[in-house]
Amino acid sequence: MRVSVGQKASYTREITADMIRAFSDLSGDRNPLHHDEEYAKSTVFGRVVAQGMLTASLISTVLGTVLPGPGSVYLEQYLKFTRPVYPGDVVTAEVEVTEVSEKGNRAFVTLRTTCTNQRGEVVIDGWAKVLVPIGD
Repeated sequence: MRVSVGQKASYTREITADMIRAFSDLSGDRNPLHHDEEYAKSTVFGRVVAQGMLTASLISTVLGTVLPGPGSVYLEQYLKFTRPVYPGDVVTAEVEVTEVSEKGNRAFVTLRTTCTNQRGEVVIDGWAKVLVPIGD
């Protein structure tokens, strides 16, 4: 597969309370901020919030299934969590290729990664580097 600077792809999904609970079960993250309404009311967020890594997993979805796509190997990721994500928020993860360095039958690809909510507010900003096999 070939990728080039400037290519973009995205994936949109509603973050539900069920997803947040399932992520807690899968990850072992039992922070009451993610499942206890009474506790969450006493925090700066005022209500239950999604785990940052649940939201960030949407970036992995784009990288592994769309751009660069199947066969890509995650090498590095930097994430800055800029706003909370609440149950019911609709999040779009977008990636944009910013650098491609080909070496033999593979390429090291750097991408800008962002997640925005339904109001267009950035909730995650960062970058990723993936290894991509180059086929004929």
